[in-house]
Amino acid sequence: MLLKRLLFAGLLASIFYACANNTPTDQTTHGTGANNDTATVDGHPAWIMQGNIYEVNVRQYTPEGTFKAFANHLQRLKNMGVQTLWFMPINPISKIERKGVLGSYYAVANYTAINPEFGTMDDWKDLVKQCHEMGFKVIIDWVPNHTGADHYWLKAHPDFYVTDSTGKAVSQFDWSDTRKLNYQNPALVDSMINCMKFWVAQSNIDGFRCDYAVGPTREFWKKCITDLKKEKNLFMLAEADSAWLHEVGFDATYTWSEFNAMKAVAAGKAPATAIDSALAVLDKDFAPNALKLYFTSNHDENSWNKADYGTMPGAIHAPFAVLTQTIGRSVPCIYSGQEEPFLDSVSFFYKDTITFSKYSRAPFYNTLLHLRDSTPALAANAAFIKLKTSQDAAAYAYERTKNGKKVVVLLNLCNKPLSFTLTTGEQGSFKNVFTQKAELLTKGQAYQLPAWGYLVYAN
Repeated sequence: MLLKRLLFAGLLASIFYACANNTPTDQTTHGTGANNDTATVDGHPAWIMQGNIYEVNVRQYTPEGTFKAFANHLQRLKNMGVQTLWFMPINPISKIERKGVLGSYYAVANYTAINPEFGTMDDWKDLVKQCHEMGFKVIIDWVPNHTGADHYWLKAHPDFYVTDSTGKAVSQFDWSDTRKLNYQNPALVDSMINCMKFWVAQSNIDGFRCDYAVGPTREFWKKCITDLKKEKNLFMLAEADSAWLHEVGFDATYTWSEFNAMKAVAAGKAPATAIDSALAVLDKDFAPNALKLYFTSNHDENSWNKADYGTMPGAIHAPFAVLTQTIGRSVPCIYSGQEEPFLDSVSFFYKDTITFSKYSRAPFYNTLLHLRDSTPALAANAAFIKLKTSQDAAAYAYERTKNGKKVVVLLNLCNKPLSFTLTTGEQGSFKNVFTQKAELLTKGQAYQLPAWGYLVYAN
């Protein structure tokens, strides 16, 4: 029995060491005792239901590429209506087999340290504190499937990794700068959860965006999310579109199918009804309370697939952006530079600063983000009713309703002017949210929209 106790004590010490080693000795926190956001709706943090997400690429956001430099943009983003800031990985990047000059953010060298490119741990804590004081929520990108190729666990805990027949830690796909973690190892499971708790305790973050969330096991996520939500009312976002992720506790998943349908419609390769097909799968396979991250671009789609400047160029982008902000179940996301818009890919492995000067889309986003915040009809759980039109191959129409409030959305998803009527839908007095003028919607009314045009009405 004594031997068993000693072995158990040794295991606990090893687990603690795995995430405590190489971490800052300063254990001060910013406001962790002042967290009052405990309310939930449909099992999710209440604050996300009418919220939104803005993805921050710290490296490329400013010439300096630091937390302090990014902080100068906070007031502008607040004015635009941004609620939640998602920071791409803030951890140090491995140097062994590094890609490019600066490496991939997703090849993490230490889960409980700050990338020195961006600043110090104190700089990060100060930034989160400032964000909270301004009313923002903060989530960080987390990479649980793999570490970088020189993470200290490779030497200290080689059993944390999946290995080949020779005992060498393996890489997945073309991620040669990473090494795959082994979630069959209970010590790894506990160590990873402790590393995630570290950021909640040390900097009072509000959630995680979890990279390649289908990599770890279901059992891991169920334990992890249960444990994390005991610490704080966190928002958990999975970078994947598998329904089972909601069953293990994730609040929101990606909309890869919906996004691919939007791209096909934008390219003229599919009718507007292709979006309905994607939504039908969502309604069939996903839990009724499952939230979905809608976007027209993100770091992957921009860097590798030319979103949105190539996938939805020019005027084509607007109706799809409206859709992401107003569709049912949506938690809408904007990527760094889309408000400019920055019409180029942003490098993944090299310094490639986003140029800000005109903010041409900012008023457009301002209208949509503030509308979402102000009306329960755009809450993620508000009713979504698809409206039939006389031109369903090109016109996409729907209404959202909750607590007596309604929003009607009319989109022209084709490259020609469109005239159509609604064969179902709401009538009465509404305000055009972009012109701020009152308009009477009547039965049989003909709507005229330019190519890629849009109308949004609210009561």
